[in-house]
Amino acid sequence: MTQPMQPEVTIVEKKLLSDNWYFLHKVSFDYTGRNGKTSRLHREVYDRGNGATILLYDPKRDLVVLVRQFRMPAYMNETDGLLIETPAGLLDGEHPEEAIRREAIEETGYQVRDVRFLFKCFMSPGAVTELIHFYAAIIDVEDRVSEGGGLEEENEDIEVLEIPLSQALTMVESGEILDGKTIMLLQWALLNRDRLR
Repeated sequence: MTQPMQPEVTIVEKKLLSDNWYFLHKVSFDYTGRNGKTSRLHREVYDRGNGATILLYDPKRDLVVLVRQFRMPAYMNETDGLLIETPAGLLDGEHPEEAIRREAIEETGYQVRDVRFLFKCFMSPGAVTELIHFYAAIIDVEDRVSEGGGLEEENEDIEVLEIPLSQALTMVESGEILDGKTIMLLQWALLNRDRLR
């Protein structure tokens, strides 16, 4: 495969529209593409930092530990807003593996031992800067050191779910699981089940 031609990008203006939660900018830039033509383009870019997510799998019980929580953007798009997800969170200056270990305990109560890095990807690169680091870990009943449920001071209201892997995959097909990162990790588990034991 040949190397793609790098487009020429010159940022002309970056205007802060909101810093209420994270940072929303309107970016005006000149873009010179493969055909050599330069166009002035305008995009809104939401910067909330990078994140990490993890698939917690218990091979003895053949189940995954997921969480259910309310998401306002999902609520605003014709759902009840309650999404079933893999544990996840922002890095907040931490290394991705450290961040996901912290998030796993906070959200599910499970302390993870061996964490395996899988891949990283942009989930919505048309508007959001966030790059998510994906991990998997084998867990056992003895690894549950607290109830989980999130941090009260952050107003988190997280329900911990232990779901057989086959049922979780069926829930993707039925539309009960709609979260992209969770679907990706469940599909990874289906393709790599032998590596999860």
